[in-house]
Amino acid sequence: MRALRLFLALLAAVAIMGGQNLFAYKISINQFVEHPSLDQTVQGFKDALKDGKVSDVEYSMHNAQAKTDTAAQIVHQIIGEKPDLVLAVATSSAIPTVNAIKDTPILFTAVTDPVEAKLVASLESPGANVTGTSDINPVADQIALIKEVQPTLKNLGIIYNSGEPNSVVQVGLAKAKAEELGIKLVEAVTVNTAGVNQAAQSLVGKVDAIYLPTDNSVISSLEAVLKVALDQKIPVYPAEDDSIRKGGVAVLSISYYQLGRQTGDMAVKILKGGVKPAAIPVETQNGSRLVVNQGFADKIGLKIPASVLDRADETLK
Repeated sequence: MRALRLFLALLAAVAIMGGQNLFAYKISINQFVEHPSLDQTVQGFKDALKDGKVSDVEYSMHNAQAKTDTAAQIVHQIIGEKPDLVLAVATSSAIPTVNAIKDTPILFTAVTDPVEAKLVASLESPGANVTGTSDINPVADQIALIKEVQPTLKNLGIIYNSGEPNSVVQVGLAKAKAEELGIKLVEAVTVNTAGVNQAAQSLVGKVDAIYLPTDNSVISSLEAVLKVALDQKIPVYPAEDDSIRKGGVAVLSISYYQLGRQTGDMAVKILKGGVKPAAIPVETQNGSRLVVNQGFADKIGLKIPASVLDRADETLK
């Protein structure tokens, strides 16, 4: 027993003195904010690596808490960590990561428009040391779903952070579809999570429903929007299914967990297969799921048409 203790102590000393790394790979993660969708993306990423026989990974997790300046500061920490690969989660974390790191493979995920954000040259040929997955939602189909649930809808509120490039893209898509359907889009803009409640309050009495794009500032303060919606009996339509489990009427959504898995599969190709990021096209997720929250609809007194309920992939009570 004494010999075993000495042996273990010797191993620990060697690791400390020699800086020995017991892991084969080091991955640094720059996540913009904690909320269910982004957390599920990271979990999917890790699970895909494990399933791809890349389980000997040391992860360095960083969270910017929805602050763009913090996301940029995190990049400097990551450079000092000298990882084998960097994962940037959400546009506001991906931009400073890609701008500063040029000699390490970078994967981004939960980015709506990587070309518009200047992360890659094109989706087909990313170029440089960067590629990843886009979480572009079927925005036009989501707006059409809202109109189907509420045929008399005239004014649709939308809450977003104008500083998030991914949100600006989605607002543009929502505007185009709303105009096609004869709906007026009423914007409520915030610059951070603290302003989300005020943005929601500003829509009271002005809109027939509220649409929430995959905006990190808004989704991380979802409870504030839902409280206003429940108090005022306003239907809310989040753009992803992790949020609708907390509240909202219905959504056509991608799976952020599966998006993370797709990104993890890319990491396996890079780490084990030696594939360069430039040779891996940016991926989106094909298909979407219709999730209906009947319990929330009942609380605000909204009747969901049978045409929607009958084709729902999942109905929450």
